[in-house]
Amino acid sequence: MRVRAAAYAALASVSVLGIGWQLGSQAAVMPPLPAAAPRATAAGAAPAASAKAPASAKAPAAATPATISGTFPGSVVQTQFGNVQVSVTIQNSKITEVTPLQLTNYGGRSVDISNQAAPMLRSEVLSAQSAKVQSIGGATYTSYGYLTSLQAALDAAHF
Repeated sequence: MRVRAAAYAALASVSVLGIGWQLGSQAAVMPPLPAAAPRATAAGAAPAASAKAPASAKAPAAATPATISGTFPGSVVQTQFGNVQVSVTIQNSKITEVTPLQLTNYGGRSVDISNQAAPMLRSEVLSAQSAKVQSIGGATYTSYGYLTSLQAALDAAHF
């Protein structure tokens, strides 16, 4: 029993040393902390070398973002069941239309799935004003292609 306790104690001390060594090696590669702000010299008094901006200085006005308008085609996305491509119409920085240019077309079932999924995806995108929407169950490949192409179009529009 004493031998086992001694072995556990030895392992614990080696583990602590190992952890300390690891922490020390991590501290060597970690960036230094920023310098602390000067502390007050007396209770509530500010330090003498306090730098303040002049009262007349104003913050620069934020640039007004440009309004985005136009129709932007997305990239062609290859899927297991055919290519998918959409274009997006944006008016006054709002997505107003998503038009499928190509949908999956390998086999009749693939065409049926795409024809059902495209209007649902369009509706979700118009509501969310983003390509970050849920894919349509049972239309995984169509959803992937549609949303990937749409995101490429939105990126091209800087939306």
